[in-house]
Amino acid sequence: MFEKTGVASREMVMTKFPPIERINRGPVAVVECYQKIPCNPCQTACPFGAIRIGEDINEIPCRDENVCTGCGVCVAKCPGLSIMIVDGSKSAETVEFRIPYEFLPLPESGEKVTGLDRAGKPICEAKVIRVMNPASFDRTPVVTLEVSREYLYDFRNFRRE
Repeated sequence: MFEKTGVASREMVMTKFPPIERINRGPVAVVECYQKIPCNPCQTACPFGAIRIGEDINEIPCRDENVCTGCGVCVAKCPGLSIMIVDGSKSAETVEFRIPYEFLPLPESGEKVTGLDRAGKPICEAKVIRVMNPASFDRTPVVTLEVSREYLYDFRNFRRE
């Protein structure tokens, strides 16, 4: 299925997420790389060494959730837009996601948007908390959104109405 659609199955997605206890402790990277390709900017960008690829840059990145601080440097550096930060420490009802977003115009803080799953289907309403777009992100803005916990493993992107 993944090879035909490019959409990861629930089982694939679950292998990339840390345990819920870690998500609830604070921000942590979720690295959704599913195929071996020659790429390593995430490893190079991580100031804590939490993401490792190893000697062969074709390997799939591994994230050590106990070392990851959720700083988010890797999010804007990933050319495949495959990394997001998840933070479940702020509320029992919602989760914050920091995701790369390369569409214009950029959303604004406080804006309500439509949350999308990995196939691009609408699944929920999300609230834009913050938009970061410094020059160091090299034209890959990072948007922080608040999403119901119900969609923790389904939410992946959003669209503006």
